[in-house]
Amino acid sequence: MTAENTTKKIQIRNGLILVYTGDGKGKTTAALGIAVRAAGYRLRVLMIQFMKGSWYYGEKDGAKLLAPYFEIEEMGKGFYKIVDDRLPEEEHRKAAAAAIERAIEVLQKQEYDIVILDEINVALDTGLISLDDVLRVLDAKPQSCHLVLTGRNAHPEIIERADLVTEMREVKHPYQKGIMAQKGIDF
Repeated sequence: MTAENTTKKIQIRNGLILVYTGDGKGKTTAALGIAVRAAGYRLRVLMIQFMKGSWYYGEKDGAKLLAPYFEIEEMGKGFYKIVDDRLPEEEHRKAAAAAIERAIEVLQKQEYDIVILDEINVALDTGLISLDDVLRVLDAKPQSCHLVLTGRNAHPEIIERADLVTEMREVKHPYQKGIMAQKGIDF
């Protein structure tokens, strides 16, 4: 591949549904890798975050470095029912519902070549959104767009509809040695 090939925007003809799930680390990181690669081809990528939102993550600033090709919209109110979550459930539900509607809107307008729905599987698994909500998003995906869904416990029906499913499996984790999350690696 020559440098000239990487400066032209490519056209997506067969938009895929990709799912990154499982108990191991790397689901969001895999989606971010797609975003970086796509930016190199001048594709427009939007990541809608369903659960993250109350903490600082390095990808927020990283996305700014890849602008205008990569954007992140934090729609969630933070992780639901874990760590330091003190918000009423209804606030999480409203935020997740708004993220669903935003995803459908973006897909219908065809403004982006790749849409990443970060932690949507967790939002579904915890009951913040319904399977019907997610299926409406999948149905809104145009052929000219790739759609990436991340998060643990992907629903079997979503797995069935996907073109690619990768399950991250934890083999070993530094937390088991008492090593806490590291900037640049974990967040």
